[in-house]
Amino acid sequence: MEEIVKSIDEKLSAFDKITLDEMSGIRLMNRIDTKFLVNVHQLPTLLEMAQKDYYVQEIGTLRKAFYRTLYYDTPTATMYVVHQDGKLNRQKIRVREYVESNLMFLEVKTKNNKGRTSKKRITITDENVLENQEAISFLDEKSKFKMSEIAYRLRNSFFRITLVNKQKTERLTIDFNINFENCVTGIKNTISKLCIVEVKQDGNAHSYFKDYLSSLRIKQRSISKYCLGMVLTDPSIKYNRFKEKVRYINKL
Repeated sequence: MEEIVKSIDEKLSAFDKITLDEMSGIRLMNRIDTKFLVNVHQLPTLLEMAQKDYYVQEIGTLRKAFYRTLYYDTPTATMYVVHQDGKLNRQKIRVREYVESNLMFLEVKTKNNKGRTSKKRITITDENVLENQEAISFLDEKSKFKMSEIAYRLRNSFFRITLVNKQKTERLTIDFNINFENCVTGIKNTISKLCIVEVKQDGNAHSYFKDYLSSLRIKQRSISKYCLGMVLTDPSIKYNRFKEKVRYINKL
């Protein structure tokens, strides 16, 4: 893994950079997401392909960022079950920490039956939001769930590379070295060879990165990090909907 990370860093060093301030106009908070599951050994090749067409987000001097996430759910894992059962209208509630930026947000991520994803968030200073009045009011307004109905369910951490096309009409994230810890079962798991690539577009603009993936015969294949983490750390849950995807990830 050390050799792969070194190769990834070398490829990233060749990109033109974009700063957080320059990213402010392309957040794509209401968007269409397309995901791909990639073996980490293919990532240096993809990055080399992308160097002429994309900027890489740089924070300070860092071109890959470390994220931590805490997901909330009900005692019966309602948000997971809705996804497992194939319901198109669904939500996730999470606290996300952007470690290098020293930022933390409470987020409500909603997906509708048209395939569009909307994310609403507020800044917080502590992941323990269960008694935070501002957070309680925020969930009352933006979520289907009240604070009194949810509790800690799953943690994850990962490294993220963020690329933006030169036309600034597309943003994509590449997550790798993904670790999970279940807050209920205490089980931990790591998927060291998996990269999750997510192309985020507010419209149907052409994506060069999708062309690169196609040239490597990598097809669209979606999975939620929350659902994947639940499957890998909670033996008691039903996961029929995700069995084929978990088998595919294991092959990677």
